[in-house]
Amino acid sequence: MDNTSRRSFLKLAALAASSNAASPLTAWTLPDTSFSTGPVKAWRTAGRQRWESIAAPAWQSDVPVSPVAVHLDPDQRFQQVLGFGAALTDASCYLLEQMDAGRRKTLLEECFGASGLGFSVARTTIGASDYSLDAYSYDDVASPDPELAHFTIEHDRKYILPLLREAQEANPKLFYFSSPWSPPGWMKAGNSLLGGSMRKHYFDAYAQYFIKFLQGYAADGVKISAVTVQNEVDTDQDGRMPQALWGEEYEEEFIKLHLGPALQKASLDTKIWILDHNYNLWGRAADELSDPDVYKYVDGVAWHGYVGVPSAMTRVHDMFPAKHAYWTEGGPDIKAPDYATDWAKWSSTFTEILRNWARCIVSWNLVLDENGKPNIGPFTCGGVVTINSQTREITRSGQYWAFAHYSKVIQRGASIVGSWGDLKGIDHVAAHNPDGSRVLILTNTGPEQNVQCTLRDQALMISLPPDSITTLVW
Repeated sequence: MDNTSRRSFLKLAALAASSNAASPLTAWTLPDTSFSTGPVKAWRTAGRQRWESIAAPAWQSDVPVSPVAVHLDPDQRFQQVLGFGAALTDASCYLLEQMDAGRRKTLLEECFGASGLGFSVARTTIGASDYSLDAYSYDDVASPDPELAHFTIEHDRKYILPLLREAQEANPKLFYFSSPWSPPGWMKAGNSLLGGSMRKHYFDAYAQYFIKFLQGYAADGVKISAVTVQNEVDTDQDGRMPQALWGEEYEEEFIKLHLGPALQKASLDTKIWILDHNYNLWGRAADELSDPDVYKYVDGVAWHGYVGVPSAMTRVHDMFPAKHAYWTEGGPDIKAPDYATDWAKWSSTFTEILRNWARCIVSWNLVLDENGKPNIGPFTCGGVVTINSQTREITRSGQYWAFAHYSKVIQRGASIVGSWGDLKGIDHVAAHNPDGSRVLILTNTGPEQNVQCTLRDQALMISLPPDSITTLVW
């Protein structure tokens, strides 16, 4: 692309950004006369309570406004929610496959079913990640195979694809997206799945690798609706696990000249998400989207929360408001003493994510054992759910209980709506569901507080225990 066309594009993008900054809600502000008050239902997690129904306060009129208040502004509409979920890695699928069929079905219904958590988004891996039984790709051969004559997804037919189909039985509307940790070793400098970087002259072959993966999965009954180019683009984890380095210009060139056109030619509607890494790389995401030839193929940015702050998502959104944000990785620490009770920490995190334009929140592994395994990498995480390798006992993490307050009540297509009020230790986020119901989630990471919630001329007062999540629905 010549410099003149790039400058023109950036000028238009800057104009859109400045307009958005001056009036950040212009495109989303809709008068909402239907955001009325009505009978309230409430659930709480605190102390020994786990998503427990509690007596709900009623909305009242003509109540003096408290200085300790959360104010709802339903006229402000932000992003539409895609859903919540976790990663069905090789490790998670293997552990689930080892379960008795009846117990497995019950657990999948608990996680994905309408009466359970209602997870509606799940991440899968394109080949091995660090949470695999061994390192593999779909074209593991000693010599380069640019024609992909040896490509096969046979590995995944053993237990991954059957498990993904079983999860779909629990939730037929499950949205799958997939990320590679490494291209086949022969495509990389170093010729290994472990670390190294992508070689440019295999870009076309790698685009066809994606196509074959998507078509193979579809033929086996699993539609992948989005892909990222690379998990965590700027690290090779020192060669200690399947991973690959992708320079910014490499990701740009691969998308605009290879993957984007290949998806189009194959008539696949699979979305492309860039980055798939931490908030601190927001500048890279903005740079990539500033190229019109990349921009036209990209649906949004995939974010991880390990480094940086969630407001990075808003920065990129303000520059490119037509592109979406997706939070694609972050899980509990199995070694932490509060693994099973840190729900308020996770709820506070989830609130920040939703208040910064993310359309989904997806944890890392859905299921791992008590040691954070199976794992061939150097890091140890925990699952949303832990299955003890000896006793087969199931333990639910604090993150699991935080998810309940979001995934059970915020529907796909819900709009995040305005709420404001700077209360120490209190986080809040509100949503308007497609079925007309309203949601307010209050997280208290501090001491007990009485908090007023206001909606136009109505108000209610609620007591929030320490270290608690309270969800109100009306």
